Amino acid sequence: MEVFWDRNQELQDIERIIGQIERGEAKIQRKIGIKRALDSKMGRYRAPFHQLRIAYGTNKGKNWTEEEDRFLVCMLHKLGFDKENVYDETSNFCPTGPQFRFDWFIKSRTAMELQRRCNTLITLIERENQELEEKERAEKKKGRKGSGGKASTPVKPEKRKADGTLDGRGRPKKRK
Repeated sequence: MEVFWDRNQELQDIERIIGQIERGEAKIQRKIGIKRALDSKMGRYRAPFHQLRIAYGTNKGKNWTEEEDRFLVCMLHKLGFDKENVYDETSNFCPTGPQFRFDWFIKSRTAMELQRRCNTLITLIERENQELEEKERAEKKKGRKGSGGKASTPVKPEKRKADGTLDGRGRPKKRK
């Protein structure tokens, strides 16, 4: 590696090679981000195969059930997202699962179709994690603004008379 970076100017198409390196590094960082998102999502549940919920928003998907999506996400995490043949292995597990004994839809899906659905689910999970992180940051920021991290009680402004002096009861006096 050191020799490459020391002598890279001797190569004719260095821009293309560096572009390939940058694309490869971006793919590696994307996989790390996805793995981190899956770990975070799965870490929130004690029994994810039964409890996992996905925040769909508006794009639920017509054909996929929540149980199938839960199974796909759990298998993706269990088998390892970064494995090369993870979708082939997932498609092999679908017909053997007792919960899908009579579910011909998921039994008949190819590895490519499972991959597309998993990519959609990963996007939803990343969005959900991002919203949770933003919410936590906002709560931390709100907590720091108060005195000593405690929630401060709002102070009502005191009511004043027309001449600027305070009214003892906190509201303006009635005029005759």
